Amino acid sequence: MTDGVNVGRRRFLTGMTSAVGAAGAVGIAVPFVKSWNPSAKAKAAGAPVKYNISKLEPGQMVTVEWRGKPVYVVRRTEEALQNLEKVEPLLRDPNSEESVQPAYVNPENRAIKPQLLVLVGLCTHLGCAPMYRPEVGATDLGGAEWMGGFFCPCHGSKYDMAGRVYKGVPAPTNLDVPPYSYEGDDIIVIGVDQEGTA
Repeated sequence: MTDGVNVGRRRFLTGMTSAVGAAGAVGIAVPFVKSWNPSAKAKAAGAPVKYNISKLEPGQMVTVEWRGKPVYVVRRTEEALQNLEKVEPLLRDPNSEESVQPAYVNPENRAIKPQLLVLVGLCTHLGCAPMYRPEVGATDLGGAEWMGGFFCPCHGSKYDMAGRVYKGVPAPTNLDVPPYSYEGDDIIVIGVDQEGTA
């Protein structure tokens, strides 16, 4: 017995109250969950940055920001890796003995995984951003001696495809390699060492 109570109306009001309550809960949850992400200030202070490299094609470079600096992530081709040895006589520090880089990267190819290069994109001369110039034999960069790499347009410093500096240019050292590690095969974490937290 309903004693004059409209059951349909009661169900409608209960449903509407539930819907409004759910919308309110989502409205509160979204800003709360967003607050878990590091702020711009925290990122600038050194919070790690993750990047998914699964869609990075061979020969392609992307720039990721970490600590307010550009970080170049390059998927090197097999040809680029083979050419690293060819340019060694032209380099100032081919074994990266005077470079800023983690101990766990290979000193010649300057990476954890040879095909994936990670560099701070600031020239070691005066901090300009070198341009990615992967084309082999570029006439404006030395012709047959140029095996691809990075060119700083500010004062003419040149680096190979491992970020190693050429002889006779203003830059004193190789491009820096930041601390980094991998989460699985596809996620690179810039700012966290392979061996622990940076």
